[in-house]
Amino acid sequence: MTERYPDIEIYLGEASAERIGEWLCATLNAPPLTPCGKLKWRTEGHLDGADIPVLLVGKAADGFASLWLDSGQSPWPTDADFARAAALALDCEVRCSLGGWQPGDDPDRFLQVLPDGSESAIDWPDSGH
Repeated sequence: MTERYPDIEIYLGEASAERIGEWLCATLNAPPLTPCGKLKWRTEGHLDGADIPVLLVGKAADGFASLWLDSGQSPWPTDADFARAAALALDCEVRCSLGGWQPGDDPDRFLQVLPDGSESAIDWPDSGH
């Protein structure tokens, strides 16, 4: 059985809040994103009876936006699954942690997923994550 993370987070390159909101609506049956502070938006998806709180933070790290789903009930079991889906749907570079973070892991190692589906492990030091 595939491991399912209790929450997932990805970092999005050049994607507008509007496009992200449209994708969340289509995939999570989420209402439009609502501003909740400077460069922050919230919504809540609904899928198979589960509520999926969503937080989008613009320019969270090196110009990348953070998209966080505070739920283990999303369609994507892991950060990497979420990143692959987002890169394809939003046609932008996406970064995420390489796996479930454990003490001793290098916090600067990330998975980079490009819109063409290519992936690589990269160093992303001091990204503010």
